[in-house]
Amino acid sequence: MEIKTDSEIIERILNKGVEQILPSKEALKEKLLSGQRLNVYQGFDPTADTLHIGHSVGMRKLEDFRKLGHHVTFLIGDFTARIGDPSDKTSARQVLTKEQVEHNMQKYVEQANHVIDIYNKENPVEIKYNSEWHDKLNFGDIIGLGAEFTVQQMLKREMFQKRLEEGKPIYINEFMYPIMQGYDAVMMETDVEVGGNDQLFNMLAGRDMVFNHLGKEKFVLAGKLLESNDGEKMGKTTGNMIRLDEKPEDIYGKVMSFTDDLILTGFEILTSSTLQELETYKKRLEDGENPMILKKELAFRVTEELTSKEDAIKGQNFFENVFQKSTDDENIKTVDINNKENKLLELLVECNLANSKSEARRLIEQSAVSIDGEKQTKWDMVVSLPDNKPLTIKAGKKLCKVQHKN
Repeated sequence: MEIKTDSEIIERILNKGVEQILPSKEALKEKLLSGQRLNVYQGFDPTADTLHIGHSVGMRKLEDFRKLGHHVTFLIGDFTARIGDPSDKTSARQVLTKEQVEHNMQKYVEQANHVIDIYNKENPVEIKYNSEWHDKLNFGDIIGLGAEFTVQQMLKREMFQKRLEEGKPIYINEFMYPIMQGYDAVMMETDVEVGGNDQLFNMLAGRDMVFNHLGKEKFVLAGKLLESNDGEKMGKTTGNMIRLDEKPEDIYGKVMSFTDDLILTGFEILTSSTLQELETYKKRLEDGENPMILKKELAFRVTEELTSKEDAIKGQNFFENVFQKSTDDENIKTVDINNKENKLLELLVECNLANSKSEARRLIEQSAVSIDGEKQTKWDMVVSLPDNKPLTIKAGKKLCKVQHKN
């Protein structure tokens, strides 16, 4: 296999959507220019029955490595999914059965093929399952792997520290997760592991194990995370993800719910935009172009790249006909509120967007409520009404404007 050293692709690998590269960006660039064929992988645990849009961030990196001719593996963590990755979790994950995991992973390869050219004739992507080697380990093997790490190393993880402070349990199997992920890297003789920045601890464990077992350097490429409007990582556990099996109109609409400060990040990590295009988007915003125009371009591009151009057009038409037209001021009633500070539950009832506080709470918990386009997920939040400027509250398809009555 001929290894390409295309400068544009290499710069994109090193700089687009990247949080950090270890041991260094310069060292990985040197390796990519060397002509050596690298073993590159990212693991995906089937803890839900679909991949989500956050997974596409790493998959785009895998596709760039594949285009250069490197050996890329799409690893399905059918074994590690049963353990549960503790990364960034304030409580233990639910342990899944083998049957649940097998059910969850049925669509993973098909969905990934929308982003990665898995069946490319010249350089196809290899699909592997880590049960292939983990199921063969006996208890003695596991003890031996565990001896490569200390309890102190594990307890340095921030989420474990938080659990200790809060008196929450930390289970032994959670300590085993980074060891199992590290062993994946050993068994695949990995040169580069791709993952989200929340996976850094696990990926570094693999870096140590590759050196211990194989005596070679393993590069870690940690990508930026997609965060929701409230600062949480969008993912399966938080329940705020955009699934890759969503309808086009839902993908388009959910991207349109992003806050304006996520527009550039969205183009960077959720699309195949070049570095030059990213600079253009940035300049357009800096020059004062209406963010709504760019957000619609982002929503269209994300939907098109995950589905098709025809589906993206359908998604855009649906959004414009159902949501944009319904937000014309003349179609929305305005309610005057005496108090400046109000509970969101009470505002929903006051505006007849919900029949009761319990219904209002359900709507909020179902992520069906937004204020001025920003999704609200905290049912007990207090809304401060600004002077001389009404807020638009949306619950499902119903809208209402509220303003403080001076």
